Amino acid sequence: MSGREDVNGGEDVNGGTGEDALGPEVFGALRRVSTATVTTQLFARGLRNTFLAGLRPLNPAHTRMVAEAFTLRHIPAREDLDVLSVFKDYDHPQRLAVESVGPGQVLVMDCRGQTRAASIGGILATRLLRRGAAGLVTDGAVRDSPFFAELELPAFAAGVCATTNLARHHAVDLQVPIGCAEVPVYPGDIIVADGEGVVCVPRHLAAEVARDALEQERLEDFIQAQVEAGAPLRGTYPPDEETLRRYRSTLPGGGGAR
Repeated sequence: MSGREDVNGGEDVNGGTGEDALGPEVFGALRRVSTATVTTQLFARGLRNTFLAGLRPLNPAHTRMVAEAFTLRHIPAREDLDVLSVFKDYDHPQRLAVESVGPGQVLVMDCRGQTRAASIGGILATRLLRRGAAGLVTDGAVRDSPFFAELELPAFAAGVCATTNLARHHAVDLQVPIGCAEVPVYPGDIIVADGEGVVCVPRHLAAEVARDALEQERLEDFIQAQVEAGAPLRGTYPPDEETLRRYRSTLPGGGGAR
């Protein structure tokens, strides 16, 4: 598996340098929690702008994704440069990006929120899938959307549009900091997605967010069960010390330090 983890599980995703490698337990934990929980954990750490609002899954059957960000930045197209003949260049930045995304990485594209031209289509998305990419995220549009609706690749976009990308987008930079849906995304950040959407976790926070997000969901599952059983919000949500005591008693060993 070349030291990386694909969308279905496997080895560690090691992007970046060896000293910042993240263990498989981090990715496993993040797969078990919702984007809502992850955003709460990031909010608790002072990060308020991490959810890529407005992006929707193109295939609702394939939404769960935890992967390292591989970034591609676009600027507005210019008519004398962005002509169909540029696609004859195999090193065109869009094509080069698709051929550079590694297994377990997700292609994240900055399209400035412009959806009047596609940022990618079915052929390139298929190539990403065959390369072992974990998915793709764009704050622009895609073309071939009926194909995406069947594609077994988590894909999130702001819209759909049949028009080719050259009409609006000029791909310029790979693996640089970008803004996607007005959220800063740096190469190597951890992208977490589910049916609700996409959140960007700064890489240096991924391990602690994964750990605390798991604990948050365990507690919230307990609270949910209490509310379903008829418990009032007062004392239950947020939990008071008595509720926390009862929760801890359900943990292995009868409870312990949280």
